[in-house]
Amino acid sequence: MEKADFEQIESLVKLMSGSNLTSLQLKTDGINLVLKKEKEVVASMPSAVPVQVGKEPEKETIPSAEFNNPDEVVTAPLVGTFYAAPSEGADPFVSVGDTVKKGQVLGIIEAMKLMNEIECEYDGVVAAVLVENKEVVEYGQPLFRIAKP
Repeated sequence: MEKADFEQIESLVKLMSGSNLTSLQLKTDGINLVLKKEKEVVASMPSAVPVQVGKEPEKETIPSAEFNNPDEVVTAPLVGTFYAAPSEGADPFVSVGDTVKKGQVLGIIEAMKLMNEIECEYDGVVAAVLVENKEVVEYGQPLFRIAKP
């Protein structure tokens, strides 16, 4: 890589870090550059009286005990596009309420045209599916909550 190319990339990184952009992809002269910025997570204490401005659509979940144990969450092992089913129009691998076994395929993440199966890490019941089909996921992002028996 030439010094001029490196300086241009460096200026793009600086420009992106000072903006609200979260990702940028640039293809030019045989170079494919992808920049992604992690989202900042701000923790806050819940207020004593919750205020509902607009109700956000809820993802399907099974009411159960608190999910404070990180072992109950299956996370994305890589960045890519999540697929809930083996093909377009097919039934999803799992749905909320399904009993799953360790090693069972829960979904697929496509990264660089490679399909990577996401396997369950333990036996249990799918308590929540935390991502939508065809959603781009980040490394470490929670995908499923599994209630242990």
